[in-house]
Amino acid sequence: MKSSDSSSVEMAAVTEYSRRSAQWTAVIFTVVLFLPSATALIDGLYCGTEICYDVLGVPRDAVKADIARSYRQLARKYHPDRFSSLAGETRESAHQKFLLVATAYETLKDEDSRRDYDYMLDNPEEYYSHYYTYYRRRLAPKVDVRIVILVTVVAISIFQYYSWWASYAEAINYLSTVPKYRIQATEIAKQLGLLNKTKEKGKNRRSKEEIREQEEEIIRDIIKNKIDIKGGYQKPKILDILLCKIVLFPYCLCAYVVWYCKWTYRFTICREEYGDQEKLYIIRKNMNMSQSQFDSLEEEQRDTLLERQLWIKYNYEVYKEEQEEEMKTKMALDPRWKRYRRWMKNEGPGRLTFIDD
Repeated sequence: MKSSDSSSVEMAAVTEYSRRSAQWTAVIFTVVLFLPSATALIDGLYCGTEICYDVLGVPRDAVKADIARSYRQLARKYHPDRFSSLAGETRESAHQKFLLVATAYETLKDEDSRRDYDYMLDNPEEYYSHYYTYYRRRLAPKVDVRIVILVTVVAISIFQYYSWWASYAEAINYLSTVPKYRIQATEIAKQLGLLNKTKEKGKNRRSKEEIREQEEEIIRDIIKNKIDIKGGYQKPKILDILLCKIVLFPYCLCAYVVWYCKWTYRFTICREEYGDQEKLYIIRKNMNMSQSQFDSLEEEQRDTLLERQLWIKYNYEVYKEEQEEEMKTKMALDPRWKRYRRWMKNEGPGRLTFIDD
């Protein structure tokens, strides 16, 4: 009885093993079935499942002239405009062959494309690499990227330069209307005798409108020459545009490295005391201000920063806290700020209310 039971158990185990083996075989067969076959002719790439050399009727070692000659002959034969009924050919089939011939010629006429195609024929197992190479070349821009970048930088630089000139002219126009600067410019023009030249007599006498325009131009020129505008409205310089900065970047980088080495040697190794320029530089860095912003400060304000010894980190932290407290006090006493806080509390930008007419 025991021997019959053990035999039935063994038969059941063999049956289960066979069933599982059949399942795994089916899975492996399915996976292999859907894997791409290692063939050099991939549908959708180049000439598809046909060899481009066979399409044009030339060997693989054919030179460029032979390829072009064969293409011209086949193009005349299958071109839709020149097609005449051939044996076993319709207009549609001739059109498809013409497209295939054109594709074969486009593939083989370029040295780089031909090299990639020959590599695909010789290495059919690199399936996905061929897809990447094909679409990378097809989707690549036709224009050199360096030319695109150069044109873009030049366009940005031109726009930047002319916009700066517009801002500078706007600042001069505004300053010419400020009584303080206008009176000073008028006094300087009178001292130089420029306004007297506008009032001529005799045949060269001009109208009041012309005299007024000339005087206005003289005042504007004096304001341009005498007033040093700094910040965003300062007079534009050609070296500040993007193109010049890119060209001069290697020089500026080398100059910065040399300056940093000198700074480290003088003030870190040799322990020299800071001069006024070095102190102002450290203060500007502590205040997180650009050079143009710092230059726009009044001379008295910069002297105050030096007197407070703000190049020392602790002194700057104390100064910063004082400025924040002063600003809070001003904002608390300012009636406009009070109205704004009251509006934010009662209404605010996110509240939905009905407005009574």
